[in-house]
Amino acid sequence: MASNASHMLEAALEQMDDIIAGKKCTSQLTLPPSVDPALNALQLTEALRVVLEGQGSEQEQESLRKQVSTDTAHVILKWLERDEVNLHSSGNSESYQERLSRLEGDKESLILQVSVLTDQVEAQGAKISDLQSSLVEHQHKLDSTEEMLQQELLHRTSLENQKLSLMGEVSYLKIKLADMEGKQGQGAERQHKAEGLIKELRILKDKVEHLEDQKLQYEKKLKATKVKEIVSSVFIQRVYPHPYRLRRTQSGGLQAADPDAGQFRRGGLRATAGPRLTRTPESYDSARDLNIPFSQWTKGQVCGWLEDYGLGQYVNLTRQWVENGQTLLSATPQDFEKEMGMKNPLHRKKLQLALNAFTTKVIEKSSELDYIWVTRWLDDIGLPQYKDQFHEARVDGRMIQYLTVNDLLTLKVTSQLHHLSIKCAIHVLHANKFNPNCLRRRPGEERQPSPSEVVQWSNHRVMEWLRAVDLAEYAPNLRGSGVHGGLIILEPRFSSETLALLLNIPPQKTLLRRHLATAFSALVGTQATQEKREYGNATGHVPLTTTAKVKPKKLGFTQFSHLRKRKPDESADYICPIDIGNSTLSTTLPSHSLTL
Repeated sequence: MASNASHMLEAALEQMDDIIAGKKCTSQLTLPPSVDPALNALQLTEALRVVLEGQGSEQEQESLRKQVSTDTAHVILKWLERDEVNLHSSGNSESYQERLSRLEGDKESLILQVSVLTDQVEAQGAKISDLQSSLVEHQHKLDSTEEMLQQELLHRTSLENQKLSLMGEVSYLKIKLADMEGKQGQGAERQHKAEGLIKELRILKDKVEHLEDQKLQYEKKLKATKVKEIVSSVFIQRVYPHPYRLRRTQSGGLQAADPDAGQFRRGGLRATAGPRLTRTPESYDSARDLNIPFSQWTKGQVCGWLEDYGLGQYVNLTRQWVENGQTLLSATPQDFEKEMGMKNPLHRKKLQLALNAFTTKVIEKSSELDYIWVTRWLDDIGLPQYKDQFHEARVDGRMIQYLTVNDLLTLKVTSQLHHLSIKCAIHVLHANKFNPNCLRRRPGEERQPSPSEVVQWSNHRVMEWLRAVDLAEYAPNLRGSGVHGGLIILEPRFSSETLALLLNIPPQKTLLRRHLATAFSALVGTQATQEKREYGNATGHVPLTTTAKVKPKKLGFTQFSHLRKRKPDESADYICPIDIGNSTLSTTLPSHSLTL
């Protein structure tokens, strides 16, 4: 029996292993014949259990149950209804129900979670679709915004071009307005002169009427005395039968008259002769032709010279003060201001320079350029805005040669760039011996001009060069800037950056500025470009700006005593010294001498 039990146990364990492994076993246990009936019953019960567990569906189990007889079924039920079997069966049934209910609960929770997750997935999908549509909408908006930005940039560029053209027109209108104001000022000055002449005519008319009254009185006296003279002459002829007429002396007596005294001579004085509005034939031209020294010029010659020299407004007071030319030669600037009413310091300087030329007898080429030429010269160097001040001060070629910094400040020229422009222009005049036609206003036949040719370019010629290098839209900005060939070549601080500032080229237009720098370097030459670059990289270099101002020099208290001892030429701070101006003009930059 021990061996049979062991065999049955071994078979049962193998089946249990198969059940655990998930295998279905439909085979029946094989029991040895020598087993105990109770043990066989237990084995058969286990085998029934195995068979029932092996059935896959309830229908198979139901068909198997129907095959069992009723009596067998009642016996088995009674046997199973015992307490131990019931308790064991009840416990197994409760644990199975709990497990089943737990599994059902887990299933419901899983179903709920799956539904929640499904809702979340659907919500996330809706959000993703919304985001995708929003992304597409924003992409369209971005594309439209970029297109609008491009249109705005094009519109802004066109507005900038229109602004530049309008600025050019405004500058041209300002120059035209300044010219019209200058003409109006000249008209007002002429009107003022006409009013002065009318007043003078009235005074002269009163004098003539007064002289006419005196003439009538003298004629009456003459008629009264003629009767006496006839009676006396008849008496004398009877007493002194001499062929000559006698004349009355200043003491009232009579003496033998000159036989030629009765002849008529031109040029004599008449009692009725009064002041004349025009100059007498005895003008300063005849005095100059006869090489008469200025000190011996008469009052009329001196006044005529002042009229032609542009200082005619001082003729009336001069006629009352001056006796001859020596009066002006020995006078001081203070005398000019006191006796002639010459308040303008530049008028006093103009007169003093002319008198110095008479004294030294040195004929300067600059003296041939009058103040009308100077106004045209200001147009050529690009400074027409100062024409009224220069014309009012009667600045001529000789004054241009001896201009000082304070003189320019008196003429209301305060810009440092404009000071340098005038300085370089005077240097060009010196180098060309004050040739009035030395500046070139129109393009010539040269293809690549040299620096010695560029230095003689006028402001208009520089504007023509800008048009030639495809910068025509910025060319009008040079009106009134003072830019000419002399400033470009002779001033070491004048560079392409300075020209770009004057042309109002925006800093962000780097390609345009680079093009201007290339054209500028080709214009001034390699050597000048290198020297300008070295000058700009030197220590202590101050770049040239368009807004820098020139201030007058202030003298300390210790300098007034020294200033009194100096001569006028020694204390003069000329804008372009004579020794520099007389030096020959070369293609190199005289940077040591042309910087303020």
